[in-house]
Amino acid sequence: MTEIKQAIGLMSGTSMDGIDIALVRTDGRSFVERGPSLSITYPDGFRARLKQGLADARSIRSRDERPGVLARLERDLTLHHAIAVNDFLHVHGIDRETIDLIGFHGQTMLHRPDEGLTMQIGDGPLLSAETRIPVVYDMRANDMAHGGQGAPLIPAYHAALAAGLAGRCEAPVVFVNIGGISNLTYVGTDGTLAAFDSGPGNMLIDQWVEAHTGAAFDADGAIAASGTVDEALAQRYLAHSFFTGNIRRSLDRSDFLPPEKGEISLADGARTLAFVSAAAILKSAAHLPQRPKTYVVSGGGRKNAAIMQALEELAAGQDAGILSADVLGLDGDSMEAEAWAYLAVRSLEGLPLSYPATTGCDAPVSGGILAHPGA
Repeated sequence: MTEIKQAIGLMSGTSMDGIDIALVRTDGRSFVERGPSLSITYPDGFRARLKQGLADARSIRSRDERPGVLARLERDLTLHHAIAVNDFLHVHGIDRETIDLIGFHGQTMLHRPDEGLTMQIGDGPLLSAETRIPVVYDMRANDMAHGGQGAPLIPAYHAALAAGLAGRCEAPVVFVNIGGISNLTYVGTDGTLAAFDSGPGNMLIDQWVEAHTGAAFDADGAIAASGTVDEALAQRYLAHSFFTGNIRRSLDRSDFLPPEKGEISLADGARTLAFVSAAAILKSAAHLPQRPKTYVVSGGGRKNAAIMQALEELAAGQDAGILSADVLGLDGDSMEAEAWAYLAVRSLEGLPLSYPATTGCDAPVSGGILAHPGA
């Protein structure tokens, strides 16, 4: 019998708003038992430093380079994650000794899949030393070394979750994660798996709103609710070569940029970008093996009413339904963190984290580096 591991997953996504933490008991295969979760917001000052790190990372040509603020930022980001783990264990009364493993994503500073280059800051050995728990980190690099895009890696976890949804929603099912960048995982009626980034999620809206108001995001889509869609601007985004090309690829933050300030009003800009986020999902879904019947939505974007309204209207036109992950008893906030716990166990077992149909790698491939406390 395969041993069940108890793992913590840590995710800090492209929105750079904080750390999601989740506990999962799993064999890294079909058994998944979800535990508690927690989200911790980064201080404004630290988010500003992360943005500086993005700027400094543009000059990187090798993934081990840490120019500008990146070396110090990597250490501080890791310590933020260590504190988050310790707080999580305390809040939920979890004995540290019962945790077998931590799956540590780190923070993506640069992602250039066409150049075979991806860089996430996050010091796995330091995190392991600070938490006294083994850590699996740097899980994207091996996929890229084998010809993959390095993303998305969450489909392996989506496939495990889909097995538990049989009979509860109409297939084919597509899991949609609307983070800074959105991605899709298709699970066919025969278990066929396909996945790719679908376009900008919250990223453009967040940047647009922050530039005008100083707020980090459009809470619940309230600003967008008072605006209208500018069709010409929306089509400008949707005509991007990312959607029209035949090859699916993963995205970097710099692939799409918000409108110029003054080009459109705050509210109309927010509403238009919300529509673009929704339309990008449906436009990209046209590249899936079959037209989906159910979209299961997770990530922060599901809380934006303007995105969800547009998504429901567009999906209805294709005879498909939209369900929030929470309606199915899943956690729409912590799914990516759960995935990183699950992937860490798969890494430990030498199981594939990615597949040709999810990242474009040459063959199913595992990945990640294991760090032990005191090593």
